[in-house]
Amino acid sequence: MQENRTQQGEYQGGDRDKASEILEILSRDYGIDRNLLTLSETAITACQSEWARIESTGMVNFLKVLKAFQEAHVGDDHFAGTTGYGYDDIGREGLERAWAKIFGAEKALVRWQVVSGTHALSLCLFGLLRPGDRVVFATGAPYDTLHAVFGMDAASGSGGPANLRPGCLAELGITWKAVDMPPGGCPDIPRIVDAMDERTRLVFIQRSRGYAWRPSLSVRHIGKIASAVKAARADAIVLVDNCYGEFVETLEPPQVGADVIAGSLIKNPGGGIAPTGGYIAGRAELVERIATRLTAPGIGGECGPTLGITRLLLQGLFLAPRLVREALKGAAFVARFFSDLGFEVMPRPGDERSDLVQGILLGNRERVVSFCRGLQLASPVNAHFAPEPAPMPGYENEIIMGGGTFIQGSSSELSADAPIRPPYAVFMQGGLCFEHVMIGALLAANRLLADGLLDTLPGRNTC
Repeated sequence: MQENRTQQGEYQGGDRDKASEILEILSRDYGIDRNLLTLSETAITACQSEWARIESTGMVNFLKVLKAFQEAHVGDDHFAGTTGYGYDDIGREGLERAWAKIFGAEKALVRWQVVSGTHALSLCLFGLLRPGDRVVFATGAPYDTLHAVFGMDAASGSGGPANLRPGCLAELGITWKAVDMPPGGCPDIPRIVDAMDERTRLVFIQRSRGYAWRPSLSVRHIGKIASAVKAARADAIVLVDNCYGEFVETLEPPQVGADVIAGSLIKNPGGGIAPTGGYIAGRAELVERIATRLTAPGIGGECGPTLGITRLLLQGLFLAPRLVREALKGAAFVARFFSDLGFEVMPRPGDERSDLVQGILLGNRERVVSFCRGLQLASPVNAHFAPEPAPMPGYENEIIMGGGTFIQGSSSELSADAPIRPPYAVFMQGGLCFEHVMIGALLAANRLLADGLLDTLPGRNTC
């Protein structure tokens, strides 16, 4: 017993020595202020109970993914790719069987030919809507990049088109109505139902917050909206933008009544490995209809060469619950750390989470730019560049993005971005491991401090 106690004391002492070594490296090699490092230790201690919940959810989702792979009979023969038309691609078929099982859907379309989440959603909208139809946005105006798809006025997000873009839905006479989310984040279901009429074919739910300063939507709330929509109009389609939400909870929207979901493979479900791609999953007849927009009527989902990347998509999906777990642990730390620095954050420390995104309200342009430049310093790729606000395709405002990624634009990897507009919030997401998120947050705060943009810093004498 004496020997065991001695060994335990040595191990604990070794842990303390390692912790001191880590702090020394962060201070010496990365130039992080010692007071920020002390504050980060306090944040880590405060995160333990939230991390335990995240670990449990991650384990449930991992077991779900593993079982789906086994039931889909995934084998190494699925890793070989096809070319040309992509007929009889057993790897693609196995991937899509597993995907449907994991997400509680009848059918899935998982393709590298889909270049983004916006592309996946656009396929859904053009595949499901008909001239003269009406769309109800249940969570306010959609994400910026969908404005052009609808031909809507970004300032209003509702009513008729202000500036028609070639090929937009407004050219087909499709109209819309946006129901704003109340400040507390609970959907206004009576107003959503009231906004529906005889022309309403589709109700659109955006699970994540996008660039809006509001809570993301839980799967439970998505289920309540879906139930109310179906009670009001049984043939209405419930479409969910599932970006950033996959594997954050133990249920997915099709399991609570959503008809179709769509998202990107360079976000949560790609596991940080998928090099590109998007997915659509849900009711079989709807997914089949959408597939004709990806290819052509009469072809649908039967074609689509995989060119040898199926293994990456399968392996990324297998790793996705772990990646999401690490990113969520990082987001919980960021919320606590920046809240302790005096900033308003969303979600707040300890809040239940339904997406990967952590919002930090910085209040002015200078802080947003400084934050993103600090985060860039934590990147394994392009750390020597300083991001600048700039116009980007699909956005009305200048956008700044911090974080160099191995896959261009990947937000399963550590990144932060923001529109240059009030209320000047930055949105941080992703992270292949918790340690990287922590260092990114520290360097972002350190840059704010160096630029004289932190009002207060606990532990520092400001006299």
